[in-house]
Amino acid sequence: MRTATTGRPYTNALNRLKEANLRPTRQRLALARLMFEDGHRHITAEQIHSEAMTNTIKVSLATVYNTLHQFTDAGLLNEIVVDSGRSYFDTNTAPHYHFYCEEDGMLSDIPAESIQIAGIPNMPRGTELQSVDLVFRLKRNSATRNAA
Repeated sequence: MRTATTGRPYTNALNRLKEANLRPTRQRLALARLMFEDGHRHITAEQIHSEAMTNTIKVSLATVYNTLHQFTDAGLLNEIVVDSGRSYFDTNTAPHYHFYCEEDGMLSDIPAESIQIAGIPNMPRGTELQSVDLVFRLKRNSATRNAA
């Protein structure tokens, strides 16, 4: 896919990495292109690794994990931990919340303005609120499961 402004396929990925002060290595560029070229998405390391293999990008799963964590540390992604063994990486870094369906692993966005948070407790001395992460865990009801 080529960008409309320059005709160069890696321009968007390259600009994102430069703005985040990350050195644009071959693997970072390739993974950034997979992550960011098709709009906002929620993806696991295993899914992006599979996409990389499908696109003949030679990269190990360990490198994918390392790169996703580097992108998260640089503010390019948010990590959503849905349980102790499962994390998603979200390309939408604007404030928002999530629905998570435990049965099929579907994660979907909830706009921040749809939620009102009241009664935030006092924080421990010497700390300040950095962010609020909300994941609403869903389970399909029996009528929905039987219809599928």
